Amino acid sequence: MQNKIYSIIILVFFGMYMNAQEMLTPDDAIQLTLEHNYGIKIANNTVKVAENNTSIFNSGYLPTVTGSAGATYNLDNTEAEFSNGNTTILNGAESSRYNASVNLNYTLFDGLGRLYNYKRLKEQYQLSELEARETIENTLLQLFSVYYSVAQLSENTQTIKETFEISKERLTRSEYQFEYGQNTKLDVLNAEVDINNDSISIVNTEQQLINAKRDLNVILGNKLTQDFNVNTDISFLFQLDKEDLWTKTQANNVSLLRADKNIDISTLDVKSNRSQYLPTVGLTGSYGWNKNNNNAASFVTVSTNTGLSGGINLTWNLFDGGSTLTRVKNAKIALENQQLQKEQILIDLERNFNNAWDDYKNKVLIYELQEENIKTAQNNFSRTKEKFKIGQVNSIEFRQAQLNLLNAELSRNQAKYNAKLAELVILQLSGDLLNVKF
Repeated sequence: MQNKIYSIIILVFFGMYMNAQEMLTPDDAIQLTLEHNYGIKIANNTVKVAENNTSIFNSGYLPTVTGSAGATYNLDNTEAEFSNGNTTILNGAESSRYNASVNLNYTLFDGLGRLYNYKRLKEQYQLSELEARETIENTLLQLFSVYYSVAQLSENTQTIKETFEISKERLTRSEYQFEYGQNTKLDVLNAEVDINNDSISIVNTEQQLINAKRDLNVILGNKLTQDFNVNTDISFLFQLDKEDLWTKTQANNVSLLRADKNIDISTLDVKSNRSQYLPTVGLTGSYGWNKNNNNAASFVTVSTNTGLSGGINLTWNLFDGGSTLTRVKNAKIALENQQLQKEQILIDLERNFNNAWDDYKNKVLIYELQEENIKTAQNNFSRTKEKFKIGQVNSIEFRQAQLNLLNAELSRNQAKYNAKLAELVILQLSGDLLNVKF
């Protein structure tokens, strides 16, 4: 009777999560993340802004064209004396003026500053692409950290439920043995305590699984509207070679690539500031229309002018108080700092790579040892179970063998996913994370 009660509690509490579950594969998770993760969306929008900045319309190479128009109205009292001695007095004399023009300005030469600034925008666009790639890599690493956490908890839940079923069988056997006088009530009570503990473990693990799935759904942009399962089958890239990965790391690591791009940008900043030593040559042109309606005191009653005008101008800042010199010096220092930062990044990267490689190898070794440990624990539990059935092992020894097997299986699950995450870290450092088939 008690066994049925325990079974009903477990089934009722978690039955809702077993219905209509879909399988979320790693490929599905990656696709949803790339499409709906908000951090990746923001990074992609930043790339679009940088791409827009590289347009010819933001380069300074195109001329500027402006239009202007105006009108003036005058109402004057005028007393005019002409050269022949005649005098004219006008009260309330009206006059008006109208004008319109189209003006063009174009910089022919600005000391090459425009060229360097345009190149800088292109480098900034490539830098934004690297930053977006880094965001994607970090997000995918976060994704699989949570994905494998869900997978591990799923396997743990199944393992604990299997332990729970064994505990139910043991309780049933203990009750029968007590009824037939083959053991004491103490064995029954011990079995009840153990099954209660297994039930609590299931409740706790199931809740952790639910929470982990919620965390995973957040990374996916909250696009999964129903419960889901994840794939617990994983494979390792055991053919990884350390020297080959280090070569790839030096060539493809996103932090190093960003450092190179920052050096290129700082180099252009130096050249751009130096260009201010040179003169600026500009071209101007306009087409205008002017009409004047004069009062009676003027020699010309109405005049209308239309025509083109153009000019060329040169501006050369011969001395600006040393501000350009200061900017050039500071730009050189900024360039030197970028070069120093790259050297520091390379040192840190080599350390991180070696640590990640050793961590990966150790965790793979631990996983392999845990697989061997599972065989030993299963063999030990099978033998203990047989001896328990014939009374050669008491309930305490049986429970210990059961817990040993459970702990071995839980440790194996943790070791498996820890090793896979360590593998992904080393692939991220080498710049190969986005090229892996999950």
